[in-house]
Amino acid sequence: MSTLGDRAAGGDKDGDGGTMGGGGTMRDGTATGVGRATGVDEAPGAGGASGAGEASEGVGPQGDAGVGDSPAGRLQSLFEGRRLTPTQRRIAHSMVRSAADVPFLSSVELAELAGVSQPSVTRFAVALGFDGYPALRRHLREVAPTEQAADTASYNEYQQAVEAEIENLRHLAAVLADPRPVARAGRLLAASRPLPVLGLRAAASQAYGFAYFAAKVHPDVRLLHEGGTMLQDRIDAAVRAGATALLCFALPRHPREVVDALGYAKEAGLTVVTVADSAFAPVAKVSDLLLPAAVGTGLAFDTACAPMLLGRVLLEAMCDDLPDAQARLEQFDARAAVRGLFVE
Repeated sequence: MSTLGDRAAGGDKDGDGGTMGGGGTMRDGTATGVGRATGVDEAPGAGGASGAGEASEGVGPQGDAGVGDSPAGRLQSLFEGRRLTPTQRRIAHSMVRSAADVPFLSSVELAELAGVSQPSVTRFAVALGFDGYPALRRHLREVAPTEQAADTASYNEYQQAVEAEIENLRHLAAVLADPRPVARAGRLLAASRPLPVLGLRAAASQAYGFAYFAAKVHPDVRLLHEGGTMLQDRIDAAVRAGATALLCFALPRHPREVVDALGYAKEAGLTVVTVADSAFAPVAKVSDLLLPAAVGTGLAFDTACAPMLLGRVLLEAMCDDLPDAQARLEQFDARAAVRGLFVE
């Protein structure tokens, strides 16, 4: 298949030169069945990569508290506050995405799911404090469902992609059982005047959609959907105008420019709220509040129903903290009727 957009030109390496294990194909830079591509296998502690649990308020106890007693939430608790290497974050993310199946997988099968080597899975289990992978799997069978998820093997690839998105939405619903992170994000976004909304490449459409609707209720929304040397200038301009927060949509493949821009925004004094595909995403370390919503990886290009829905939920939360939101919407409707803007 020819190279298109953000698709990697070769099928064996990610954008940063990391080797894709397990023979997974690249889906907009993401291995099939894996939330994002990371580097090559590393021994525990190599490189000093910080764990996502220490990266931001949205990761770990606060950011995923809404998962509660769901299988994914109980799995997530194993990783909170731990310093994980990129390979270990990749394994953890794959486990959370397949929480119902993981207790029944061998170390080889989990390695194939995550696109890493089997020894990496063993090292990961030891890093979590278990004697080896069999001990970890016994523990998983205690905290995860005792039955595997419904068999979808008879579905064609299109049906499987839809089923995977439905599962992503179910996981998002579990996360939203605790509305406090979203409510806090809504307050931060409503109070920021102006409100910069960032999304590059694959996430540009998510940022555009949010900004389009937000502009109907928020007095000053500034869409940042193009990278380049002007990006930091536009962040500076927003800060000078009084911005206090920035909303970012970050989806695979994660552009280095987004990570750099969020780091710059934090240094400039902005509170960074991020919607990302995973609590283990690279943007976690430069986010103050991260809200996870998984993407689907079963088709040639990732699907992002859950991130889009989470964006709409954030709009609702923001409206709750904008006293004149309803009046602005009614005013828009009245003007639209006078202009004959919409076909009845």
